[in-house]
Amino acid sequence: MAPPVQNTPAEQQDGEQYESGLHVILPGDLLPPTQSQDSEDVVMAPVIKLGPGLQPMSDESIVAVKAGILQSTASANRWWVQSNQKRYVPSSGESVIGIVRGKTAEHYKLDIGAAHPALLGVMAFEGATKRNRPNHEASILGDLLYCRVALANKDMDPELECFNPTTGKADGYGGLEGGHVFKVSLGLARRLLDPKTLVLRLLGQHIPFETAVGINGRVWINSASASHTILVCNAIKNSEYLSPKECESMVKSLIQKM
Repeated sequence: MAPPVQNTPAEQQDGEQYESGLHVILPGDLLPPTQSQDSEDVVMAPVIKLGPGLQPMSDESIVAVKAGILQSTASANRWWVQSNQKRYVPSSGESVIGIVRGKTAEHYKLDIGAAHPALLGVMAFEGATKRNRPNHEASILGDLLYCRVALANKDMDPELECFNPTTGKADGYGGLEGGHVFKVSLGLARRLLDPKTLVLRLLGQHIPFETAVGINGRVWINSASASHTILVCNAIKNSEYLSPKECESMVKSLIQKM
């Protein structure tokens, strides 16, 4: 019997290290036995958590449902398929940047770049209760919010929240004031969430700035001046297909022209 499988987000921001490889996988491919675990190791094996692109089957096998590169955490208990698709498909636990498009008595409607608008409950904020509904920044149409996908189902609109369910604190989620938001590819957005991302480390050595990266392909930048913000945005966009040496040269050239 295979170990239990749990559908959860591929990239949780919990400090774990991720293994990236070049194992290309196509729709219909089964995860190799080394990934799906041998029956002898079931007792010691942790729960396998599946992210975007993987689907558990009734015979307890795991099948790819989209083409891309198979990736996992270093502990090999979280697996997902990384691809550079055009439209964002929400997955539970992912961080996204949403734009407020409407409001009802109980929910905000946010555009997160998916096929359907997402719902953010008016009490889905740190410290919110039925008696204490915080007067947060999402009261104006067009405002930006950094949120976490709480529920994602193909038959329902995705649901969002603006707090970390583990701690109950905001932990960076909430309104994004000022700054500038721009779009990048979904593949680049996922790479920017890696704390070891070269372009962000190089820029941070020369320019103080704040950033929020949504896996839905939106990046928010805030710095002391408009020229710094433009430089950071251009550097991030230019870095997508550059090697480490080319990235260093590109950032150095932009800093020198500043």
